Amino acid sequence: MDSQNAEINPKNVTFRSWEYSARLRELRRRDWWIWAFSVLVILVLTASVISLSLPEILTEKESAFGSSVLETIVGLVGVIVIFICYLTYEKILINRLRSELAERQFDSSLWRNLALVDPLTGLYNRRFAERHMNMEIARARRRGYPLTLILFDLNKFKQINDRFGHPAGDAVLKGFAEHLARVVREGDLAARLGGDEFMLLLTDCKASQVSDVLGRLESITVESGNDLIPVTFSQGAVEYQDGDRPEDLFQYADKLLYEKKQANTKPAMPPVSRISM
Repeated sequence: MDSQNAEINPKNVTFRSWEYSARLRELRRRDWWIWAFSVLVILVLTASVISLSLPEILTEKESAFGSSVLETIVGLVGVIVIFICYLTYEKILINRLRSELAERQFDSSLWRNLALVDPLTGLYNRRFAERHMNMEIARARRRGYPLTLILFDLNKFKQINDRFGHPAGDAVLKGFAEHLARVVREGDLAARLGGDEFMLLLTDCKASQVSDVLGRLESITVESGNDLIPVTFSQGAVEYQDGDRPEDLFQYADKLLYEKKQANTKPAMPPVSRISM
């Protein structure tokens, strides 16, 4: 999961754009070196031909410009110069076309990837999650391995926004998302569905193993200004059964999540610590 997120995380867009441009410049530089070496070889071969013909030119009885050998050499050099100029012109056009195509391809991939990523947290969004669930369910059906969906909802999130402001709420969302991205394995999926709702799709994982994952999400505390805000959550986990559709899993997990939220009868938010200055 970390590798997947790193691949299209908006936070890495600037770095990847710079890296992509650097590679393209290196490719251009290498092509020009090859072109220069090729031109040098052609010129050396031409000079060799001229040097071999020089004795015959000097011993010709005709005038220098009337020498048939010299006329041939001059014609050969002219053809070579024209050929080199033509190759240079074509190379410039090809490099320009390559750059335009590469930039368009990069921009197209970038915008497509950004459309599947939540810009605040860097996790995948609902659109990607639903598409990915379809593929994982089809794979689980074919291969028979377990598949578990967990839905999360942050407790007292509205109170956090009201008490500390929306920047603190954004910090809580990003902090929780970072925890999700760290605890899941490669091949699992962490996504933000919207608001304070998140999900994990765990491949080759039974519902009985969910407690191990949840244990790694305990004791989350997010720093916002001078405050340390404890973050708690409710969750609903459901394991895929043969015949389930993605919407079925979402519905079952959402029902369990709602029951957990209702069971949470704590009237107030967890205490908030102050950072020592």
